[in-house]
Amino acid sequence: MVIWIILLAMTAAAVMAVLWPLSRHYAVTRQADPDTRFYREQIAEIERDQARGVLMPSEAEAAKAEAGRRLLRATGLHGEAYAAVGEPALRRRRAASTLALSIIPILALATYEIYGSPQALTQAPAAQIAQQAGNVDFMTAVAQIESHLAKNPQDGRGWEVIAPVYIRMGRMDDAVRAYQAAVRYQPPDADRFANLGEVMVMAKDGLVSAEAQAAFEQAVKLDASSPKARFYLARAAVQDGQVDKAKAAYAQLLASSPPDAPWVEAVKQELAALDVPAGQGGENRIGPEAIAGMVAGLASRLEAQGGTAEEWARLMRSYAVLGQRDKAMAAARRAREALAQDSAALKTIDTMAQELKLTDAQP
Repeated sequence: MVIWIILLAMTAAAVMAVLWPLSRHYAVTRQADPDTRFYREQIAEIERDQARGVLMPSEAEAAKAEAGRRLLRATGLHGEAYAAVGEPALRRRRAASTLALSIIPILALATYEIYGSPQALTQAPAAQIAQQAGNVDFMTAVAQIESHLAKNPQDGRGWEVIAPVYIRMGRMDDAVRAYQAAVRYQPPDADRFANLGEVMVMAKDGLVSAEAQAAFEQAVKLDASSPKARFYLARAAVQDGQVDKAKAAYAQLLASSPPDAPWVEAVKQELAALDVPAGQGGENRIGPEAIAGMVAGLASRLEAQGGTAEEWARLMRSYAVLGQRDKAMAAARRAREALAQDSAALKTIDTMAQELKLTDAQP
């Protein structure tokens, strides 16, 4: 608000600087009348002649009196004439001033709105500079780490540092490769394997692939209490159709966790999705019926209209996530029939079947 007041004051000052010379007083006082100027100069000349002794004092007084009378007559006549002429001009000048003071700022604001950057006033310049500098510094740091790792590919710690950065940037495939390198070039560690498995799940839209499950199993071997690995292994059991095993794993994880552990709520939601009461946390979930309905809609569309290899693979994965392995294997067989003439598509289906561990559905 302050900036707009300052700008308005500056605009008004600029307009008045232009309009002030047009004011009535300023113009009238500077109008040159030939008659009055002549008589004033005549009086001054008489005074100079008297000072030089050219005129006697009595003669000078008489001459000045006559010049003074003529000056008064000239002044009175032209004062009335100036008043008569000045009033309409004054009204015009006042109208021009009013229009200028109102229209000029409005036009300036409209032009600024169209061609300027009014949104720049909503954020302090220092904040903008800091944000831009932060973005530049962040990207510069990432580039420097990547350059270092290109020259030192066996720096496991460097790969572990940049992996979460890739996740933040949405570069999931790069994050998977970074965690794989971190595991490869550093001593075995449960958290490291659990992080590798988790980013694999994220890259597969929630699917616990065979590779991810292997990473979680390795984490549990190194630390049987690893909550992240135990959580995802229970989800893998659901995908494999082993619902009872998954329920037991979730219940054990919930029982061994502190009440305020950050993963407790997620465990409760998973149990609720399996129709197992687990206290608070299950009332805000999307019900299994809704999820099953969406999957059924996808299956119906693919059966009626066909689809791409990626859509068939998504259907297989959805059935696996719901723990319906038989339907996942049936979808794999149906996909191979529909895509029999496309070798690349068949490869996509085979790869998904391997990730889902659908061995019975292999050709």
